Amino acid sequence: MKEDTPPLTVVLVHGAWADGSSWRKVIASLHQHGIAVTAAPIPLTLLTDDVTAVDRAVDRVGGPVVLVGHAYAGAVIGASSHSQVKALVYIAALAPDKDETVADVFYRASPDPAAPQLAPDPDGYIWLPTEAFAAAFAQHASTEDHTVLAAVQRPISVACIQQPVPVPRWKELPAWYLLADDDRMINPATQAFMADRMGAQVRTHRVDHAPLVTQPATVVGIISEAVECVRISDHAGSQSR
Repeated sequence: MKEDTPPLTVVLVHGAWADGSSWRKVIASLHQHGIAVTAAPIPLTLLTDDVTAVDRAVDRVGGPVVLVGHAYAGAVIGASSHSQVKALVYIAALAPDKDETVADVFYRASPDPAAPQLAPDPDGYIWLPTEAFAAAFAQHASTEDHTVLAAVQRPISVACIQQPVPVPRWKELPAWYLLADDDRMINPATQAFMADRMGAQVRTHRVDHAPLVTQPATVVGIISEAVECVRISDHAGSQSR
């Protein structure tokens, strides 16, 4: 890269029932490893709204990006067509194909017995029951983490999971997938199906649905793989020019 080119940055995108603080431990670790990082806030109002918010965050970075999505945000990062995005990382995330919806893949397999019953409120937003954070969302987390997750949760509009996605970027960009083998929110078999058809680099771990909270070192390791791959590719490209 030229000296005036902005450094590679990791942009983290939270999923449903979460906000940017869910990435706190991952952000701190990436920073310690010397990797530039920012968290993109998304409104969870409509898939296209969320993609616009992510693209806005990527614009602010001004350089190459590794885009990382947790859970619902997998659909969001896949729908971004921003030219600065060089690789995608899916953390126990949903990856609908063209014309599929988030609901299509989320409900593809039978839910875990511990998974909560989900239904929109009168305004069309889905909230996660407080007890579900300990039972299914992050069963490996501490009581303190459960308290914080429940307190800061942000509901997702049912419209987000009903909107068909465009051609996803994982068809053209390198992708990594953390398959959460102890996930009680997104069936691990569904994760394996999505990761396989993506052709992603799959890393399977015995983690719950929120390893960014409960196993941040595992998440950072996979993100670092993607970062290193992009750096090597960019260096090789600059050497050939």
